[in-house]
Amino acid sequence: MSRIPQPTSRGTPRKAPTTPAVSSETPRTRTKSTFARAPTPSKSPRKPFADDSFLDKAKSKHEEPSSKPLTIKEAIALKRAQAKKTPASNNTSSPLDDFSSLADANPIPPPPPEDEDILGRPPLRDTIERAKSTGSINLSTRSLQCIPSALFDIHLGITPQPLKSVPQEPPLPPAPPETGRKRPGPAWFEIQDLEVLKAWGNDIEEIQPEIALFGSLKTVDLHKNKISSLPEQFADLAALTTLDLSHNALTALPPTLFSLPALTNLNIAHNELTALPFSAPFSGSAVKAKPSRSTSLFAAEVPRASTPLPKLVILDASHNKLTGASIDRSAGLPVALVTLDLSGNPLETGNASDARALFAALGALSRLKTLRCNGTDVSDAMFDGTATFPNLSLLDLGSTKVTEGGASAGLKAVKQTLSFEITNEDPAPGTVRVIIGKKIVREAWELEAERRSKARGKTAEEGVVGLEWENAAPVRQPKGGQAAVKAKAPVVKEAWEIEAEQGLLTEGGKRRARAAAAAAAAAAAAASGGDSSDLGRGAPPRQGSPTKSAGFSLADPQYYTARTETLVLPASKAPPKLGSGFGHTRAFSLAATSTLKATSSKSSASDVALPTPTLPLSLIAAQPFAAILRVLTLTNRRLDRSFALPPLPLPGSDAPLLPRLEELSLEGCNLGDAVAVSFAGAADSGAGAGLQLPSENRPTLPLLAELFPGLRLLNMAHNTLTGAAFTEEVLTALILPSHSASSSPDAADENATPPKPKGLKQLHLRGNRIAALDGFHALALHLFKGNRAVPGWGLEELDLGDNEIGKLPAEMGMLPLDVLKVDGNVFRIPASRVWEREGTKGLLSWLRGRME
Repeated sequence: MSRIPQPTSRGTPRKAPTTPAVSSETPRTRTKSTFARAPTPSKSPRKPFADDSFLDKAKSKHEEPSSKPLTIKEAIALKRAQAKKTPASNNTSSPLDDFSSLADANPIPPPPPEDEDILGRPPLRDTIERAKSTGSINLSTRSLQCIPSALFDIHLGITPQPLKSVPQEPPLPPAPPETGRKRPGPAWFEIQDLEVLKAWGNDIEEIQPEIALFGSLKTVDLHKNKISSLPEQFADLAALTTLDLSHNALTALPPTLFSLPALTNLNIAHNELTALPFSAPFSGSAVKAKPSRSTSLFAAEVPRASTPLPKLVILDASHNKLTGASIDRSAGLPVALVTLDLSGNPLETGNASDARALFAALGALSRLKTLRCNGTDVSDAMFDGTATFPNLSLLDLGSTKVTEGGASAGLKAVKQTLSFEITNEDPAPGTVRVIIGKKIVREAWELEAERRSKARGKTAEEGVVGLEWENAAPVRQPKGGQAAVKAKAPVVKEAWEIEAEQGLLTEGGKRRARAAAAAAAAAAAAASGGDSSDLGRGAPPRQGSPTKSAGFSLADPQYYTARTETLVLPASKAPPKLGSGFGHTRAFSLAATSTLKATSSKSSASDVALPTPTLPLSLIAAQPFAAILRVLTLTNRRLDRSFALPPLPLPGSDAPLLPRLEELSLEGCNLGDAVAVSFAGAADSGAGAGLQLPSENRPTLPLLAELFPGLRLLNMAHNTLTGAAFTEEVLTALILPSHSASSSPDAADENATPPKPKGLKQLHLRGNRIAALDGFHALALHLFKGNRAVPGWGLEELDLGDNEIGKLPAEMGMLPLDVLKVDGNVFRIPASRVWEREGTKGLLSWLRGRME
């Protein structure tokens, strides 16, 4: 029971006394000076009462005999109590209210917070803290001027001495305060020794000597900095296995660095090194020195190797200032070297004998497989003929003065086979690939083809005695009593090799061979009748009379197939280049010269006699099958991209030139939005019509719609058409002709009335340069808005793949198509899964759903 009486009522508290009193809101433990001599029944603070006026009497009784002065803490507590007892209406606040502790009155401002990393990386202090758990730290590309001192402070508990290049290091933000009993960072048994340090891509010029205290470091990456020198203590990292110091400003390395026992990969490329003193740590003065960092009794001893870098496997010392004499070999070279790169160094500058001695020392390394000396100033004088290179597989001497003959003579002691051919594949076992001069990489099949060609040429130079090798003349007996050289066995060729030499592996080659045989027979028959002919003697055929041009009629089975009523003209190709018969290097030639006799056995004479325009309509319309022709294929006829038309009937007349033509293929003819048109004379409209120069240019698609109004399939794939050629008028003329069909197109009577056009069913436009579909958009909007039915619409398949379409109009979803191909374009909406999963129907439905 408490000795303090309980209040009988909760009325209004009394007026505050004039003497300072303890606030009812604060625990009694904070004003213990008032009751310093009074015994307390309980150590825990009491809950304050709403009415504490009865405490004033008790305080007054105890305060009268008390004469002890107040302490500083008690005075501050009384001041705060008085400030809290001020009326609520008074808005003035005391500065004491903001003091949570005396540390808030520190006049030194805190360091500014660290800026947020644009790459989303954690702050520098957090990165250093996390390295205690992982044993790896990455400080790359942070614009650091030195390795942060916080790394040494947090991991080792030491502060390194300031560097000359960075006298005042920017401070890091303070560490977050400790909360509760849990300390930040891992526990002491979870801390890992630092093994990986990456600080590449910074502005570091010096390294602190205290880095040697990280004795567990295995990988150090400091490339792309501004380091000019390394401290001597850097070589105390005995566990180091990978060291990258490339792209710096180093002029020398610590001599003891070459005695690291575990280093396997050393990259010092793109520096300014003038020497590699491999034997410096093993000289007389260095051997007498103790192998420890200091003379302290408790200092850790640093293990050293007895030979230069005994475990070094890869050494990249390219693009420095190393000469043959500056690479010290008195104590030997690293014996475990597998890859050595000395490119871009003046090895032979001053004295060629030093480079020769260096090359001989490298030739004695038993494990060396790759040696690169690309871009050095070495020459044939570097070889002395004693280098053996037991396991060498690649020797790069490109962009040097070394010749192939000098390399062959200088590497005569090498037991492996020398190969000067460069391919993308690794050298075969037992072969040394030597790169001389400019590096030209070729495929393996190219080398094999060249090798076979040389072998055939060599056989031809030796001469073929006769077709029957058994009856060959005896070979001359060589001098010196040697055995007679036996006659070579005949070369037995496969059937496919013989056909390849004659150009009969393709259907086109076989067709040309048959045409050449027929032309030769016709020429022989004409010659037997007393009429001399130049056919087969190199001169182009003359087409003046029907007798001589009968062999070149388009009704020949190699062009026209009567069963399917199909005419297929051969693709027009460029003539052979310079060295193959023609005396110029133009891509195409319209003139056939007498040099065609060199290739007459491999090409058809009738193909040469055909007109070169892409569409020789003046010749086709004069054929007897023109009235019943259904399919016309003119694929890859790009030698002369023009249309040769007869003068009559003109396009647009009531009598079309090919009235029953339903399928036209102009694939791969490189036709644009406009085409050159030439008209043959009235006398030249027959089969032997000559080539006329183009007289005008006309739009390609409208011209085709006028010439062939009955087309059902038009293939214009792989041309150069753009979206501007497909206007609403052109598409209407192709798909919806003005007059409807009244008769069947399958009528067998040639004299019957031609069938009325029905419009296109298939339109192939793959592989053009179409970027916009404005014409299709206008056609769909004009004809099919409101789900209207359009009589006469027959288009079922539309191929727009492999173009440059950037957007699919949503109105195209109204087109009644069975097949719509849009793959291979640049638009991203809709995604490819829309038509890959549900096909054309799903694509059209998706487009209709996008309409507003």
